[in-house]
Amino acid sequence: MALLHRAELRPSKLELLAGWLPARPWFTGGADGPVTRVAAYRFDDPAGEVGMETLLVRAGDGPVLQVPLTYRGAPLPGAERFLVGVVEHSVLGRRWVYDACGDPVYPPALAAAVLADAGQAEEHFEVDGEREVRAPSMTVSGSRTDRALPAGPADEVVDGDPTVIRVDGVELALVRRPAPADTPAAGRLTGAWPGRDAPVLLAYAR
Repeated sequence: MALLHRAELRPSKLELLAGWLPARPWFTGGADGPVTRVAAYRFDDPAGEVGMETLLVRAGDGPVLQVPLTYRGAPLPGAERFLVGVVEHSVLGRRWVYDACGDPVYPPALAAAVLADAGQAEEHFEVDGEREVRAPSMTVSGSRTDRALPAGPADEVVDGDPTVIRVDGVELALVRRPAPADTPAAGRLTGAWPGRDAPVLLAYAR
């Protein structure tokens, strides 16, 4: 379960991505155009400390891009190359935003979704002391395999499309430009959102 806050971010997530995306090797789109949100899904951090949100965005009139992010209340030591930026959250204070591929909480969560169909986190707002469910903006579906799930941080991250995350002997491929594709038998995560009825490939094991 992901507990969300009705809060203001400065800069906003999309403003942050507008400055970060054009330097990525997999970026396609208008570098000077606005970054717009298409859909999003979240995973749970079992410890409840780190926010994990995957945004599907467009830059200008470019294709849909997949950007998993983590939100932390303090800098993550040794993860400087994955830092997207710092935002001020009107409820939680300063938050450090990372490309999730380089955050130790993300590979196990992605692996569980790809290999064990763990699904996405249910999102809640707290309103007047009561929790209110927010309807998801997209649906995701994974595989059910008998492969052991990795529990540790990534051993190696190779940026590109796909971005390859090697962890505990498992190789996960995160598709940066999701599109309809054959789904590998080793395990996959697909997703769809309003206006995109045919599922697209989001990630797979290889």
